[in-house]
Amino acid sequence: MPWLSDPVDPHFVDALLDRRATWFLARLALVGAYLLGGIVKAADWPAAVAEQAHFGMNPPALWAALTVAVELVGPLLILTGRLVWLGAGMLGVFTLLAAIVANAFWTMPAGHERFMATNAFFEHVGLIGGFVLAALVADLEKRRA
Repeated sequence: MPWLSDPVDPHFVDALLDRRATWFLARLALVGAYLLGGIVKAADWPAAVAEQAHFGMNPPALWAALTVAVELVGPLLILTGRLVWLGAGMLGVFTLLAAIVANAFWTMPAGHERFMATNAFFEHVGLIGGFVLAALVADLEKRRA
């Protein structure tokens, strides 16, 4: 498809992608929900523990503490640009485990609940891809510096 093979980006796209703020805002969009989730869980510890119990995670307080730690540390590593690979790995593994525990669509009968769980599961897979891309971009930036 020759109309898709334009090798030159429009100037405004180049200008936007070259801005450091774009890279930060993209990372914030990727990790913002996790950071907010960690803050909310830390602020309402009983609810964080109850959430883990709801999903059958035992002991729930331990899993709540691990969740808060990952949801706070992972985003901060990505946002600061320090050890991005570690933050992305933490959030990627966490997201995969959460998707398996909370959205096990393969165990559900056909219907609306299975439909919703299937969508949520694959949305989580997409987030994992975003974490891989964040780590790759950070690594490429480090090599160019």
